[in-house]
Amino acid sequence: MSTITLSHTAAMTAPTTRLRLTVRGRRVLAGLASVPAVAALGFAIVSGGGALATAESGAPSGTFESVTVLPGDSLWSIARDVAPAADPRDVVEDIMNLNALSSAVLDAGQSLSIPVEYSAGAADGQ
Repeated sequence: MSTITLSHTAAMTAPTTRLRLTVRGRRVLAGLASVPAVAALGFAIVSGGGALATAESGAPSGTFESVTVLPGDSLWSIARDVAPAADPRDVVEDIMNLNALSSAVLDAGQSLSIPVEYSAGAADGQ
C-alpha cells in the first residue's frame, strides 16, 4: 500500500487572479470618480453671482450722499437738483446704476444714494 499525503496549505489557498479593467471599465470608473467634482463645480456656478448688487463691474469707491425722495419727485428732478451743470440723462443713469434700480419709478420716502461726483450738489439741492 502506498500512502498519499496532502499538504494542508496547498489545499486551503484559493487561486489568485488579477483584476483587469477593460477600456469600458476604465471609462466607467473615471466617470464615477468625476461626479463629485462636476457637482461641486455646478453648485459653484449656480450660486456664485449672488453677491453682486448690480450687473456693473463695481461701484466707485468713496462715501455717498443720500437723498430722500419727496412726493412728486422724479429721477429727472433729483438729477437736476444734485447736478445742475451736468446732463440730467447721465446723472439719472448713474443714480439708477448705483441704486440698482430697474425702472425710474420712485416711492415717496425712498432713500437714494448719489454718486460721489455729484454729492456736493446733493447737499445744496435737498
